[in-house]
Amino acid sequence: MALEAKNIYFRYDRKQPWILEDCSVRVEKGERLAIFAPSGYGKTTLAMLLAGYLEPAKGQILLDEKPLPKRGICPVQLIYQHPEKAINPRWRLKRVLEESGQLREDVLDAFGIERAWLDRFPRELSGGELQRFCVARALMSGAEYIICDEISTMMDVITQAQIWNVVLKEAGKRNMGIIAVTHNKHLAERIATRTIDLSI
Repeated sequence: MALEAKNIYFRYDRKQPWILEDCSVRVEKGERLAIFAPSGYGKTTLAMLLAGYLEPAKGQILLDEKPLPKRGICPVQLIYQHPEKAINPRWRLKRVLEESGQLREDVLDAFGIERAWLDRFPRELSGGELQRFCVARALMSGAEYIICDEISTMMDVITQAQIWNVVLKEAGKRNMGIIAVTHNKHLAERIATRTIDLSI
């Protein structure tokens, strides 16, 4: 099984130049791919295309040679850089987690999520705490692929290491594919088995 972008073209406006032009990426199940580039090279756009949040102008996004499903929980989960944009502000955080499936105590413990936080609203937590919920939600979803778009930029170095250790351990147990979108070359080299540089 593989997640694949085949010869995709994308731009946000027909009057603008292509952000991605004849771009192809293939990620096998269980592989850890880092997509690396400075800001402005289309990393986040590619992540959103691979997760089905955007449609390419030309080309295809395929999972196991088929288009991504339009209904139900998508087997490709995207974790945004800014967690506040990915969580319903009117929901308590327990409901946010339950949206993706059954609560897993081991995942909550691994991310240091305090049980009292489950009854709070998103605005009552810090950005770093919210991001833990977003990563936990993705891992609880049963996804086959997780796309991590700069997920640890608002965390200190120790918390970054903790989050990535949990993600990589869970990915290894379940043979999940991981796509890490980052401008941090050191991080890309540390967590990935393969790196693509979009700036080349």
